Amino acid sequence: MARKITSKKPLFGNRRSHSLRATKHAQKPNLQKVTLDNGEKIIMSARELRTLNKMTKVTEEVSE
Repeated sequence: MARKITSKKPLFGNRRSHSLRATKHAQKPNLQKVTLDNGEKIIMSARELRTLNKMTKVTEEVSE
């Protein structure tokens, strides 16, 4: 079972039609399943994954 590490939750608002009718709407976060190098599976948002990839790329370049 993948472990969820993000704290992001859906954002709620209204959709507005041309006649200004309001209907409830939820924007859900973009959650991705990721397998780490040690085999552990986690669920994180796409934004966090992008940042993680960026930070690991920077640390790899520094260590070389």
